Amino acid sequence: MTKYSFVLLSGEAEGFLKELEELGVVDITRSEKPVDNKSSALYADADAYGKAISYLEGLDLDNDPDKDKVFVPDEIIIDPLSSFQEAASREKQLKAKLVSARKDLEDCRVWGRFDPDSLKKLEEQGLSIRFYRLSKKSFDPSWALEYALGEIADDGKNVWFVTVSDDPDYSFPAEEIPAPKNDVQRAEAAVKAIEDELLACKGDLYSMKGFIPLFTSKRQEAGSALQRYLADAGSAKAAEDHVTIFEGFAPVQEDERLVKAFDSMDGVLYLKADAAKDDNPPIKLKGNWFTRMFTVLTDMYGRPDYDEFDPTPYLSVFFLLFFAMCMGDAGYGLALIVIGLLLRRSGGLKDLAPLVMTLGTGTFVIGIVMHTFFGYDISQAAWVPGWLKKCMVTGNIAGFDANMVLSVLIGILHLSLAFILKAIYATKKNGFLNSLGTWGWTLLIVGGVIVGGISLTGALSSTVTKWIIIAIGVLSAIGIFLLSDIHRNPLKNIAPGLWETYNTATGLLGDVLSYLRLYALGLAGGMLGKAFNDIAAMTVGDGSFGVGWIFFAVIFLVGHTLNLAMCCLGAFVHPLRLNFLEFFKNSGYEGKGRMYRPITNKQNL
Repeated sequence: MTKYSFVLLSGEAEGFLKELEELGVVDITRSEKPVDNKSSALYADADAYGKAISYLEGLDLDNDPDKDKVFVPDEIIIDPLSSFQEAASREKQLKAKLVSARKDLEDCRVWGRFDPDSLKKLEEQGLSIRFYRLSKKSFDPSWALEYALGEIADDGKNVWFVTVSDDPDYSFPAEEIPAPKNDVQRAEAAVKAIEDELLACKGDLYSMKGFIPLFTSKRQEAGSALQRYLADAGSAKAAEDHVTIFEGFAPVQEDERLVKAFDSMDGVLYLKADAAKDDNPPIKLKGNWFTRMFTVLTDMYGRPDYDEFDPTPYLSVFFLLFFAMCMGDAGYGLALIVIGLLLRRSGGLKDLAPLVMTLGTGTFVIGIVMHTFFGYDISQAAWVPGWLKKCMVTGNIAGFDANMVLSVLIGILHLSLAFILKAIYATKKNGFLNSLGTWGWTLLIVGGVIVGGISLTGALSSTVTKWIIIAIGVLSAIGIFLLSDIHRNPLKNIAPGLWETYNTATGLLGDVLSYLRLYALGLAGGMLGKAFNDIAAMTVGDGSFGVGWIFFAVIFLVGHTLNLAMCCLGAFVHPLRLNFLEFFKNSGYEGKGRMYRPITNKQNL
């Protein structure tokens, strides 16, 4: 990054920020983000336009069940945003009223048509009419012999009836219910009136879909204005608020273009220098098409500091591998590829499609290696070619399941890479002599793993292996216990070395065992898939065509859909944990950098 310091009159700040916005690559440092009346108003405008766009884009007249009833007016609207907000608010109120009116209609339907005014007249004459609803079992038809009772409706489960009496002390052996507010005809008319009003409101909203481009432009204007205002308000002030001082950062490769642009600006004084860590410059990650898909995962933890390494290339490879191992099913890999293809046609989730398809491809490949296809073990299938079976990991290694051993070995490789990166970047940051302690641990762990692996192949004799291990141990001990800090007496490094040894020894074993979750999750998903297959197979019986195959298809599809969803959840969370905790901790990655956010307009996004 290149650091730019700008000095200009405060009155020129707005125009200057607009020019930076056109350039689209300068990140203005915001030391504060004030929430005042102006910034709140700008934010509210941008938010209002955003909500309007989202709502109107969701309207689809062709798929509306009321398509033939809705009339879309063609009228001139002076204030589109206010008109939309009013129509949207009215629609929300009408929908709530319609729910209430339909409930009232259902309550009135059993009572049929009657005149509420006639009921009032009867009450004025001293006759009291009471309404009841009882279950069929609780209703006694003999009550009609004792009371003036009229049965209104009977649906086989409940009985609705009324009683009439002029006795003020009248009592009846059942609990009275409230009288209906309306008769069914009036209730139907009320529902129809609200539905008509709602259709008119819908028409008004559909007529505003043509304002989406305008709302989009207005939202961009409000967002850009807010961005400029915050950059201006967050800048340092000097010379009694008559001079504004900005600090910005831009990629080094943009230097030539930016210098020409700044030289052509009148009234702008700028200073240019290489960014340093103390400047806290923003971080723009480099990468290819593959690693860029996984940048979102790095941002979940935190971008690297200015003198840290970018973990995304390592995170991308191992997250893909770990995700595929946790899924462990080639069939689920194909399902993810199909989901990714469908996401490419969606709106908001379109950007996730490449990542989902990549994860699906990895899952398919690893699923073949782990010989599972929709819960079936394909290592014994006759239709699988022999050359493909040779790629599958089956059987046991030293009495343990081969896939479990593979998970541990991958974990050891992952942690070894973490120690190597820690040593390399510690050397770049502090120099080799100031990193001898880190190199001691790297030599001990990584060197031990390499020598041990070669020895297991039989390439080294036991005597040679013993002397190499002794040499590695001595060199590592010198770095860890005597030279971890070359600026103090070597004997004073022994105590810190012992403490670090205790922490590393106890923590490293737990870190290695954490990778067993790759085997456990893959095994659990495969067993659950097999269980659904077995349950589905029970419905087929002797295999003859019949209704059993329908149940088989339903159980198979529903079961594997649920299993796929659960496997995806575990395959996302646990690989993140292995990278964020085990790998980042042992590599020394902190991730305290801030994201590169240049002020820009829509054309530069």
